[in-house]
Amino acid sequence: MKNAFRQSMGWLHTWAGLVVAWVLFFIFLTGSAGYFDTEIDRWMQPERPLVQGSMTAQRAIAVSRERLEELAPDAERWFITFPSYRAPELRLFWQKHPGGDGKPGSSGVLKLDPDTGETLDYRKTGGGQLLYRMHWRLHYLPVRASEWIVGICTMFMLVGIVTGVIVHKRIFRDFFTYRPGKGQRSWLDMHNVLGVLALPFHVMITYSGLVFIAYLYMAPVISASYGVGDNAQDEFFEELLRRPDNEGRAGVKTELVPLSPIVAQAERRWGERNVRYLDILNPGDQNSRVIVGNEWQTPIRRPKTMIFDGGNGALLQANDGVYSAPLAVRDVMLGLHEGLFAGPILRWIYFLSGLMGTAMIGAGLVLWTTKRRAKSGDTVGFRLVERLNIGTIVGLPIAIAAYFWANRLIPVGIEGRAAWEAHAMFIFWAVMLAHAFIRPAHRGWVEQLWIAAGAFGLLPLLNALTTDKHLGATLPAGVWELAGFDLTVLVFGLAFTVTAWRISCRRRSDQGVGTKGWITARQETEAAE
Repeated sequence: MKNAFRQSMGWLHTWAGLVVAWVLFFIFLTGSAGYFDTEIDRWMQPERPLVQGSMTAQRAIAVSRERLEELAPDAERWFITFPSYRAPELRLFWQKHPGGDGKPGSSGVLKLDPDTGETLDYRKTGGGQLLYRMHWRLHYLPVRASEWIVGICTMFMLVGIVTGVIVHKRIFRDFFTYRPGKGQRSWLDMHNVLGVLALPFHVMITYSGLVFIAYLYMAPVISASYGVGDNAQDEFFEELLRRPDNEGRAGVKTELVPLSPIVAQAERRWGERNVRYLDILNPGDQNSRVIVGNEWQTPIRRPKTMIFDGGNGALLQANDGVYSAPLAVRDVMLGLHEGLFAGPILRWIYFLSGLMGTAMIGAGLVLWTTKRRAKSGDTVGFRLVERLNIGTIVGLPIAIAAYFWANRLIPVGIEGRAAWEAHAMFIFWAVMLAHAFIRPAHRGWVEQLWIAAGAFGLLPLLNALTTDKHLGATLPAGVWELAGFDLTVLVFGLAFTVTAWRISCRRRSDQGVGTKGWITARQETEAAE
C-alpha cells in the first residue's frame, strides 16, 4: 500500500510538472533576474554617472517641493521617494484629481539627480523592472489572464513540490548524491540535489506567490461578505490594505507646512536616514495630510508610518505596520517573496536560489525525455517535448541576452525604444524555438549552447565598445553594481561554453555505438526505476 501510494505520487509529480514546466521555467528565470532589477536598470542606462552622489533630506525636500509646486500645484497627491543605496535617484510622482467622467486624473513621474536636483534624461528602457514584471505579467497578455495562468501554474508547482518530497525515500541522502557521467541517473541526481538544496526557498516562493493573488481565486468568498460590483471590491481592499482615509479637498486653501520638521520628527522615532517616502494628500488644502513611511528593514511588507496634518503639522497617527495577526502573516509572506528588505548577501542568496529552482525545472524536463527515449523511442509527443526543452532551457536565456544586446544596439532616440527591447527578446526566443524544431535534437542543443556562450560572454565586450562604463572603469572605481553585472554574464558565458564543449565531446565519443547505446539507455532506465 505504501509503495502504491508513493508510485501514484510519482506519477502525479511527473505530469503536474511537465504540463506547465516551460511556463514555470520562464517565471523562475525572469523572477530570479528581478531580484537585481535596480542593478540591471542602472546597467541598461549607461548615461548615469559612474559614482552617484547623495543629497541631504533637507535638500531633497526643498527640491521636491519646488518641482511639484511648479508641475502639479493642484494635484490630489504628491509622492516623494528619497534616494537609497539601490535606487539613488530622487523620485517624484503626482496624481491629479479625477475628471468629470469619473476616470482617474492624469499622473506624472520625474527622476532627479541626487547631486544637482536636475531632471535626469536617460535612455528609455524596460530595464530590470521589465524582467521583474514579466515573471507574473507574461508581458503581452492582459493582466487578469496572466494572473490566472501564473496562479494555475504556481498551484501545479506546489503540487510538484509536495509530491516530490513524498516520492523521495532518502531525501537527505539525495542532498549529497550526484553521480556525473551516468546519463539518466545523473539528471535524476541533479534534479534531486537542486530540489533539496533550495527546498525551503522553493516552498516559500511558491506558496507566497499564491498568496499574492489569492483574492483572484477567493472572489466568491469576498463577494459573499462584501457583495458584488466595483464598490464592494473597493471596500474590501480599503479594509484589507488599511489605507489612510482621504477626505478629499475641503476647498479651503491652506499652505502646506514645512516638511523638514516632519521628517526630522520621524527620524527621531525611527533613526537617521530611515525615512523612505513622503505621501502628501490634497497638498495646499485644509484637508491635506502628510504620510511619512520608513525604510523596509524586515520582511514585513507594510512600512511603519506617521500621519501628520498638512495644515498645522500635528501628529495625527503613528502606525507600527502591524494591524492584525492575519494581515501580518500576509505581509510577511509577500515581503519574503519580493525580498525588498534584503541586503547584498541575502539578495545574492535569493538570486542563486531562484536559479537553482530554474535549473531544477530544466533538469526535470531533460530527465523526462531521457527516460522516454529509452522506453518509447522517437514519438511525436516525445519530439515536441524535446524541442520545447531546447528552445526554452537554452533559447530563453539567449533571448534575455538579446534583450541586453538590444539595449546597447538600438538607437537611443528611436520611437518606442523600450518596447523594441522587449520585442527583440521575444523575437529571438521565437527564432530559437524554430531552430530547435528544424535542427536534429543533439545539434540543436550544442548549437544553442554555443550561441548562449557567445551572447553572454561577449556582452562585456559590447559594453566596452558602446559605453565608458566597462570593467576597466567600474572595477577600479569599486562600482560593484555595474561591475557585478559584467562579471555575472561572463560567468554565464563560461558555464554555457563548458556545457557546450562537454556535450560535443560526449557526442563524439558516443558516435558509432549504435544499438548498444539504446540498450544501455534502457538498462539505465530499468535500474533507476
